Formats: sequence, structure tokens, C-alpha cells
Amino acid sequence: MSIPRNEVIVTAEDVATPSKTKQILKQHDLVLKKSLGQNFLIDQNILSKIVSAAELDKSRGALEIGPGIGALTQQLAKLAGRVVAVEIDQRLLPILGETLSPYPHASVVHGDILKTDLPALFRQHFEGVDGVSVVANLPYYITTPIIMKLLEEKLPLENIVVMIQKEVADRMAARPGTKDYGSLSIAVQFYCEAELVTIVPRTVFVPQPNVDSAVIRLRVRKTPPVDVEDADFFFAVVQSAFVQRRKTLYNNLAARFFSKENKAELEALLHGIDIDPSRRGETLSMGEFARLSTALRAHGCK
Repeated sequence: MSIPRNEVIVTAEDVATPSKTKQILKQHDLVLKKSLGQNFLIDQNILSKIVSAAELDKSRGALEIGPGIGALTQQLAKLAGRVVAVEIDQRLLPILGETLSPYPHASVVHGDILKTDLPALFRQHFEGVDGVSVVANLPYYITTPIIMKLLEEKLPLENIVVMIQKEVADRMAARPGTKDYGSLSIAVQFYCEAELVTIVPRTVFVPQPNVDSAVIRLRVRKTPPVDVEDADFFFAVVQSAFVQRRKTLYNNLAARFFSKENKAELEALLHGIDIDPSRRGETLSMGEFARLSTALRAHGCK
């Protein structure tokens, strides 16, 4: 019987079990650091869903952020032709060396992902692969900065498949008119198509975090879904609309872009592009925000 290309094959050296994980931690006398968001996954079923969502094969590469003791890294190495894992905690490097010893095409880079020169890393490690996906269990406390760095640096990525705090995943995938929709939703969806893959209970980690997680897949777009002349200004307009969620679009924009003397110009501008000034930012689609930023820019707003 043939095995589907993205099915996890459990082998003797796999570390993603409660007993093996605890054995490794005890053997290396490793005390996990909450400050680094170290919660290690011990569920093979969740791992299978993560790697399947990444759509890897031997012609493709995978970049992992925060591999820990290598539970996910092992599974990526079974499927991808090239795997690079960036780990900030130097104590974990010897463990990863042991975990990944059967996989010569997997390597570990010691460093802080937020300070790493990612274009240089891609040139060094992923030359010649057909495509690269980021696949990771991200530390909750720096999830958004990591994802925005990946997107804003315009790396040649196919997918970003990450396990993150469920609340943040809900915000990234949210649609207009919902309570979770906000500036993060628009920022992520400007660059990607966002899709929730699965909910992950806190019980499948060692140690258990205080919240549930979710796996989200971000398919990186070749071009944004809307045309904007100035992306930085577009995002400034979006952020301004959500400064105080309970305030109207008119009030939030007036506070940012207009003086008291010319607020009437804003109302006329909004009516001119068929947007009711009394609406709230959470009701606007990305297309409406694009239209709004174009009009504000043409009006001379900065």
C-alpha cells in the first residue's frame, strides 16, 4: 500500500511522545524557559495535520522557527528536500544534533529569527529548491512580529503554516463585520489567503500552556488582492480606523488626518467614495480600505 506524500510515518527515533520528550528533558537536565515560549508538542496527529497543510515534497524546502527538541523538524525532514531550523536557545543545539542525525539535509541555525538576515539565509540554504514554506510552532509572545517580518521582507514563500494562540489565529483569518476583524486581519490577508487548519488543545504540550492553540495556513499571494499606490499609507489608514474600535470611522480618521477646522472635508470625502461616515472600521472590506486610502492620499493626507 502506498503512503500519501504528506502522511507522518512514526519511527523509533521520533521525539513527539510524552515519554520520549520527558526522557530527553531529564537526560539533558533541561529546564524550559517561559520567557522563550517553550512548550513542546507531544501529539503525532497534530504534527501530521501541520506537515500535511504545508504541502511539502522532496523538491521543496521548509524553514522552521523555534524547533525546540526537534519533534516537528523530524517530520519536515521526512518530507522536504531541505530543512533549516532557526533556534535561539543554545542549550537545545546538542539535542537537535542528536534528533536530526538521521537527516543530513536538515540543518540548525543558532539565532534570533527577528534579527536574522532572512534573504541571506534563503540564498545560502534554499538555492535550487522549487519552493519554501515556513512551518513552525511559534512562541506566542512574538507571533505577530515574526509573521509580519516574513511577509514584509517579501521572501519567496509558498505557505506559512504555524501553530499559534487560537485568539490570534482567529484574528488573522477574520472577515469584515466580525468581532475578531481588525488591522491584523487586513495586514495578513493583504499578503496571504488565511485558513484555519485545526484547533489544538493545550493538553498536547509539555508543559501545558494557559490557552488553546490553532494551526493556520497562510498561502502567500503573488500579488495583493487590491491595488494601492502606497502600501505604507494604506496600512496607516487601516490602523487609524481601529485605534478605538467603538468609535466611528469618521471620528478615528478625523483624529489622525484632519484638523478641527477641516473635519467637514472628511465627511464630504467619505460620501464621495460611497462610505457612510458613521460606519465603524470593522465593517469595511479591504477593497473599501483601498478606496479610502487612495482618496485620502489624493486629498493630500500623510
